[in-house]
Amino acid sequence: MARLIPGIPQIKSIKNIIFDFGGVICDIDIKRTEKKFFEMGLKRFENGNAISERDDLFRRLEKGGMPAQEFRNSLKRFFTRPVTDKEIDDAWNALLLDIPLERIRLLEDIRKTYRIFLLSNSNEIHYQKYLSDFRNNFGYQDFDRLFEKAYFSFNIHLQKPDVRIFEFVLNKSGLKAPETLFIDDSLQHIEGAENAGIIGYHLKIKEGEQITDLFC
Repeated sequence: MARLIPGIPQIKSIKNIIFDFGGVICDIDIKRTEKKFFEMGLKRFENGNAISERDDLFRRLEKGGMPAQEFRNSLKRFFTRPVTDKEIDDAWNALLLDIPLERIRLLEDIRKTYRIFLLSNSNEIHYQKYLSDFRNNFGYQDFDRLFEKAYFSFNIHLQKPDVRIFEFVLNKSGLKAPETLFIDDSLQHIEGAENAGIIGYHLKIKEGEQITDLFC
């Protein structure tokens, strides 16, 4: 059974591991979505207020503050030509790449040793896409079949790095912070977890580090 490598802080105390999704388990490339949106005629704003207004739609969707259809309808006004719901979904989902099989096999192995959880800043449109891929590629009906519990920001109306989302997971799953490791590719999110007393590990994906490197 796989165990954490000695380089992980406080390795002997860790009983629970919380994984980020995008960048850690699922490879992503945000530039693919940006490219598709601009090809569709997304306005390149110079006005800071307009940019903030558009970005606020993304944050509200990710926090579950607006339904997916309202997001699509609101986003359409930022294009220079009429766009369809499918065009928006396809472009929005373009950033989602593959979930490498070896990461799933690793998770299946380490759950024999640790309690494992998923915590993702995500939204309804992305969720439907990668859930479908997850079912088709790996045979799991949902993420709770692989993880003890999967938490998504749009369902719990909290986002990383807000310390409250980490406290929510700890309380909901009955975890002790000093016994819990959080792995994320965002340093900002790691700092949020550490503010909740959780042990953080910043996965350096830009340097080629993967979760498979953290276990032996």
